[in-house]
Formats: sequence, C-alpha cells, structure tokens
Amino acid sequence: MTEGSDVVLQRLMSLHPKVIDLVLDRVHRLLGALDHPERAIPPVVHIAGTNGKGSTLAMIRAGLEGAGDTVHAYTSPHLARFHERIRVAGDLIAEDELSALLTECEQANGDAPVTYFEITTCAAFLAFARTPADWTLLEVGLGGRLDATNVVDPALCVITPVSIDHEGFLGDTLAAIAGEKAGILKRGVPCVVGPQDDAALEVIERQAARLGAPLHVHGQHWHVAEEAGRLIFQDETGLMDLPLPRLIGRHQAHNAGAAIAALRLLDRAAGAEAAMTRAEWPARLQRLRSGPLVDAAGGAELWLDGGHNPAAGAALAEALTRLPPAPLHLICGMLNTKDATGYMAPLAPLADDLHAVSIPGETNTLTAAETVAAATRAGLSASEAGSVAQAIATVTARAPDARILICGSLYLAGHVLRENA
Repeated sequence: MTEGSDVVLQRLMSLHPKVIDLVLDRVHRLLGALDHPERAIPPVVHIAGTNGKGSTLAMIRAGLEGAGDTVHAYTSPHLARFHERIRVAGDLIAEDELSALLTECEQANGDAPVTYFEITTCAAFLAFARTPADWTLLEVGLGGRLDATNVVDPALCVITPVSIDHEGFLGDTLAAIAGEKAGILKRGVPCVVGPQDDAALEVIERQAARLGAPLHVHGQHWHVAEEAGRLIFQDETGLMDLPLPRLIGRHQAHNAGAAIAALRLLDRAAGAEAAMTRAEWPARLQRLRSGPLVDAAGGAELWLDGGHNPAAGAALAEALTRLPPAPLHLICGMLNTKDATGYMAPLAPLADDLHAVSIPGETNTLTAAETVAAATRAGLSASEAGSVAQAIATVTARAPDARILICGSLYLAGHVLRENA
C-alpha cells in the first residue's frame, strides 16, 4: 500500500537540518539521479520577484489556457494543502501521483542531505516531464540565483517588483536583493520586468547586458494604465483595451501588464482578455463568502490577504481604498522574520483597530503580544486575541456590520482557509 503524501512530506522535512539553505549542489545531484526531468519539461516561463509573482503567474496561466494551451504550474507556498503547489496540465496533482513521485524522489535521494523545497521541486519536475503540456510556469521559491527552480533553460523570464524581504538570505539592500532575483536571467533569453525602483532596475539591466538577455521593461518597452474602467496596455506592437483584472488593487494592474507583456512575447496575446477575467489567486484580498468563519461573522464582511512585507502592506492599503466605505477591523498574525511595523504602517490610517493572533503551528510566529507591540508602533489601536474565531466574535459583538480583514501572513491565510473549509 502506497503511503499518503502527508506521511512522506513529513519524513522529507527531516532530511536537512535547515529549512532554507541556498545552494544548487543538492538539487543538481538529485536531478541527476532522476535522469534530469528538468530537461524534458515543456517550455518554461520562470518568474521571480518580491511581490506579485503568484498573481502574475495566475494571469499568465489564465491567458495561455484562454488561448487554448495546456499549462503546468509550480507555485509556493501552499495555503491549505501541498497539492496546490503543483498543477499538471491545468489540474491540481492527484494524491496517488504525488505520493508516488515523492517516494520515488526519496528513494533516489537516499539518506543524502536535501531540503524539503529542493526534493519537492524535483517531484514537480518529474510530474511535468511525464505529462504532455504546452508550457511550464515556475515561480521562484526564494530569491532566484540559488533557488531550486533555477536549474532550467527557460523560454522567457519575468521579474515582478523587487522590494526588501528575506534580508537574512538575500541581502539587506535593494541592490543586493535585485541581484539575487536577476540570477534567473539566462543568456539570450528575453525577460519581462515589472515596475522597479531605480536601484533594482540598474542591477537587473546590468546583469541582462552581461548575458545579452533582451529586457522588456515597464515604463520603457510597455505601459499599462487604468482608464475609464478599462485596462489599457501598450507596447511597440500596439494598444490593447481590456477589462480590469479580476484581482483587486492598482498593483494588480501592474502585474496584469507584466502578464500581458509575457503573453505577447509568447505569441499568445489572444489570451489577454482571459488573463484579466479568469485568473484566480486565493488570499490576495479575497472575499470569503461561505464557511464556518463567515457564518460566525454574521452580517460582517470577511476578507483574507496573505501579504507580509511593507510593499505588500502599501499595495493592500491602496486596494482597500477601492472598496465601498465600511469600518475596517484587522485580524493580524505575522512571522518574526518580517518587518511587522513596516507592513502595518500603511494600513494604520484605514483601520479602526487590530486584533493580534499567533499563527497556529508555526514556530516562527510572532506572539500576539509582539504583534500588538508592532501595531502600536505603527499607530494602530491593538489588542490580543486567542484565535481568529475569537477575534471575529469580538469585532462582530461591537460592530456587526464591519469589514474584517485577516492579514499578515500566507501561513495564517492557509490556516484560515482550512478552518473555514
């Protein structure tokens, strides 16, 4: 009897003492033992960046599928179940296939050190190599240069906006972090570049020049804007008049622009409207409309967002201003590796208060008390709550018609989606 994927995944966590260890030696070794599936997957679009990678990938996928193509996709982290990370020809990977692939990778690896992300990335490559499709979309897990996904020869690269995050692994300056993201660039391979600060763009342009990689840069080679309730995209090929993205927020217009630029370069512009209207990406200012937590909220609106750094906080604040006015109450939990005060500061002028929770099951969670302290520094009125459900009850008892936003971490978002299932 085949073991379930959850059992295998739990065992794989013990193969390396560090959760994150950015080198490529181990993944190259394991891929060699597996007869190099990364060389047999369909043409790759490789996506790096600090914010917007997942949303951009979701729009590219919707566009390619709208143009009639089949698409593999690899994303991380997952929210409710690991299976979300691997889409095989459009569908979430089946449990029996995932279990078998993980077991195969475990046996090929033996007792050699390998990180959880590395071995699961190899499993994804096996799945993609064995099922026909037209395209493979790969989201970088962390950084780019030394990420386990950076073992492919892509057809196209995309770099979404770069900002400060994961400083302990990528460097503490924008230029250093941009250098890690630009590590996905390959000689002669075109790259779509989303909006960037000058310091980041300079690094990306320098690396592209070194490799002869043609860049297609926002504000230079393509432009995107909202006009009269439509999205207007323009590049040297011409102008496209499209519906606004289904995903909410001005930053999603920029992500949409990168997705459209990518579709143009892939000769799949016919899918641009589908990219806007069909893309789905959970926990990005997502309205929850059914489930136990929604029932507990009564007449209050319940929203969920997984952004977790200052740039994401600013984008979230801007997106919230686009919603109809309503009293806003935050339920927030964050990891201790994040700039919690920097994340909360843009939200402070919009929110009546914040209810702090720790993230269940996460060793690196901020305690509720630490989150309260960060919120207070950001100018928010804050208090501790024992759980998300308790925080919802507290808010709705005082403000039954409130807008409640659960935010601060993808790990918290995943917990909420499981609890609300």
